[in-house]
Amino acid sequence: MAVNGRRSNIEIIADILRMGKASKTQIMYRVSMSYAQLQKYLDYLMDRGFLSWSMQGYRGGTYSVTGEGELLLESIEKIEELLNFGNGYTPMENISQALVMPKSRDEKVNQPSRPAIELRNRR
Repeated sequence: MAVNGRRSNIEIIADILRMGKASKTQIMYRVSMSYAQLQKYLDYLMDRGFLSWSMQGYRGGTYSVTGEGELLLESIEKIEELLNFGNGYTPMENISQALVMPKSRDEKVNQPSRPAIELRNRR
């Protein structure tokens, strides 16, 4: 989960693709999304050829990951792996930490990198 408690679009897409083959209801519950939210993602993924749909299987049909979808999921997981520093945090948490961490070990976290400039009224 991201630092702000919200998943990125890429994390949601990866969660959907990880389902492999499932009904819309199964996907909706697994990725914790409303019907309307999920429909936008399913349409997006189907329009781009990452998911396919068929009437076989469940009453309302089945969504399946295509070969292109598997490649996309592999790419997303590779990026997540590259951004993960092996510390148990998600890639977004690692990126957020890297943005607020000091650039060197000598630099203190609470001190600004430049000296503060004092503003004075000049007449």
